[in-house]
This record gives sequence, structure tokens and C-alpha cells, in this order.
Amino acid sequence: MTDTDVAWAALGGDPALARRISTVVREGALDSRLPVREMARACVGACALAAAEWGERRAGLPTVPEAEVDDGAVATAFHSERQLRVDGREPVNFAPLSRFWRTADGWVRTHANYPHHRERLLGALGLAADASVETVGAALAERSALEVEESVYAAGGLAVALRTPEEWATHEQAHAVAAHPLVGRARLDKAPVRPLPPLAGEPLLPAAGLRVLDLTRVIAGPVATRTLALLGADVLRIDSPALPEIPDQHADMDIGKRSAVLDLTASVDRRALDGLLADADVVVTGYRPGALDRFGLAPEQLAERRPGLVVAQLSAWGAYGPWAGRRGFDSLVQVATGIAVREGSAERPGALPAQALDHGTGYLLAAAVLRSLTEQTREGGTRVVRLSLARTAAWLTDGAVRDAGGVQAAYDGPGPWLTETDSALGRLRYALSPVRFVGGPADWARPPGRWGVDPARWAPAPPEA
Repeated sequence: MTDTDVAWAALGGDPALARRISTVVREGALDSRLPVREMARACVGACALAAAEWGERRAGLPTVPEAEVDDGAVATAFHSERQLRVDGREPVNFAPLSRFWRTADGWVRTHANYPHHRERLLGALGLAADASVETVGAALAERSALEVEESVYAAGGLAVALRTPEEWATHEQAHAVAAHPLVGRARLDKAPVRPLPPLAGEPLLPAAGLRVLDLTRVIAGPVATRTLALLGADVLRIDSPALPEIPDQHADMDIGKRSAVLDLTASVDRRALDGLLADADVVVTGYRPGALDRFGLAPEQLAERRPGLVVAQLSAWGAYGPWAGRRGFDSLVQVATGIAVREGSAERPGALPAQALDHGTGYLLAAAVLRSLTEQTREGGTRVVRLSLARTAAWLTDGAVRDAGGVQAAYDGPGPWLTETDSALGRLRYALSPVRFVGGPADWARPPGRWGVDPARWAPAPPEA
């Protein structure tokens, strides 16, 4: 069984449809000790096939269009945050305090790209807000890795001790992750089928007419929602005004979407959210499990408020186990799960060639939404899907045989899968989406706008033909 078969089965897809994925294999793309290229190809292929399947159903086509996966396009998209240029300027992806550090007994990795995470890291270490890299390094060198991990987490920051694969295998969180499926899928009620108007015209946009409320940040969740935007959905991203997104991250991850801010602790903005939910078809969340429940955004609460929704939840460690409530990012999951040791060593940790856990999980999340929509047309019901970076990491490291076959071709770099456009942010160079199927879209309909400036309301529905 190939990785694509595994991914498609995890989504509940018809096994026979997996044969409708054609592949261009390019050696040298996403080179790694672990089978990153194969995992990435599988995630994108499953997403493209799910889009084609949903498009066939909505457009009344005689057969599901063939999905097309090219390793070059996949590798370019998995590096999209590195490929971005804004008026020719290279992006800033990691802050100085987001890195590996030597500790008294090993290594720890921190994440401090956002100002509030930097503040909490420095506070946990008892350092001033303007502490230098050298000062932080000296403080960490006096402590054990596990002591740093626990103290920084207790302060609301992000730090994870380096673990070998064997050490992670004995961890209680690893056991919890292994006990859950790659894609968690559930039907919450018997809500009736919600009909959508049939599709027509070119390109085929399977998600046209869908309203997607995007409550995600960073990479994995935004990859999923920008993919739904590519496919025609009206995607409205909502952020807190107190937590602005990193500008370059917004430019890369919010292409095709609109961006608004709501303070959910304010009653007027809570009412605005209620109005959005009343007409939403999909809600995607990327915060820690339970973090949004107080705003009525738990799946069961959403099912009562808007029967027939698809609710997609993403987390770092999973909604289970002792680390369920912990914050996390791709780089930290790599460190905890032994990936950093596999890609380097315990003496000199390494990293995957891309933030592949983020990107791969993002495409799987979009695929899970699309498959849920397809299933709803047959059976109805409010649906919930759950994925985590740690569970994707377990899949990547499980040692399965992953030869997908396909047409062999050379990989000469990302050039063919990059394009440019003007935007409110400046002249953008960006990676094209690798999600392709016959008759489908090749690019987003709109560039990203400025962060947080759009009104918190759905776009007007297009006039009926």
C-alpha cells in the first residue's frame, strides 16, 4: 500500500478512485532521510482527488476527473513561505530566538516568532525583554532540557526538549497519538442534506458557493483554507486584533482569502461571529483543543447552532493525552518526536527539508473537509474532522514502503511553479498550488489583501444564471 492509498483510506475514500491520480516523480525534490517527498505527494494527491470527487458530484460529470500530482509543484508549495517575495524582498521566517539551543544535558528548541511567545520565553528564563541571543544561550546552557521545556510551557511559551525516536516511543503522548487515526472523522447528528446549486463553467471550482470561516494561524490551518479558496470557496479569516499575523506569513498563507479582526471578548464582536456562523458551511480551527470552546465553537456547540456544518479541527499534539492542551509548531513537533535526531543526530540535531508536517497536514485537512462534503450529499449530518501535526509525524516515521511509481522526470528547481502578481501588499512572487485535477483551477482568483481590513461579513452571493 502506498502513502497515497494510506491517506485516501484515512479520508474514507473509495479505494478504486485512488487509481485516478497520475504522478510525476522527480528525484531530488524534498530530499530527506525520511520519506518526506512521498508523504508530501500523498497529502497533495489525496487533496486533489477529494476536490475532483466533490467537483464531479456538484457538476454532474460522468466520471471523477483525474488528479495530477507533480513532485516539483509539491516541493515548491511545501517551501511556499521561503519562495515568497514582496517587491523582491526575501521573507523573514524565523526570529532570532526561534532555534536550537545547547542545554546542560542536551538540546532544546524554542519558538518565539510572535512577540507574546518571545515575552513568555524570556520571562520563564528570568531575562529582560531586550535580552540578546548570547544572553539567552548562556541561561539555557545552565539548565537541563526538560527543566526548560516545563518552565517555559508553564509560562505559556514554547520550548521542547530534543528526544530520540526511542525516547519519544516511551512517552505517554506518543502512546496517545498512536492510538488515534491519521484523520479523525465523526458524524455528530442527523442534520438533513444541505443542497448546493450545481456547478457550471470553467475552470471547475468544486467549493464555489461555500462559506468557510477560517480561525487558524501560522501554516497548517492556513494551507488548508487557502486550498479551499483556490477551489472557489469564500474564505474569511478571523483574527484577534491583539494577535496580528506576521506580515510575510499573511502574504503567503492568506492568498485567495479575506481577512477581518474580531475581539471575541467583546459582545458586539461576538454577535458579529454569530452572524457569520448562521450562514457558514465550514468552520476550520487551529487553536489548542478547547481554547475556543468558551466562545461556543466546540464541535457539539456548532452542531446545535448550525446543523449540517463541517467542522475541521487542527492541533499540534492532538486533542488527547497529557500534551493535548499544549501549544506547538512544526519545528517543535519534529524535535519531540525524534525527527530532528533522525535528520541529524543526538549530538547535532537536524530538520526536515521543509515544514512538511505543517504543509502535509494542511492539505490533508482540506481533503478531509472536501470528503466530508461529499459524504454529506449522500447522508447529511454535521461532520467533524480532527488532525494533528504529531499524528502526521507518526505516519511519516512509521517505516512503511512508499513506492508510488509514476512518470520519472528531472527536478531543476522551483521555477515552473512560481508566478507573480500585483497586490495591495506590493508585487508578489509566490508558489502556485500543487492541488491540480483535469479542468480545475491553476491559480487563486485574488491576491492577499492587507491583514485585518476586510469587513466581518460574507461576500454577496453571485447572481443566479
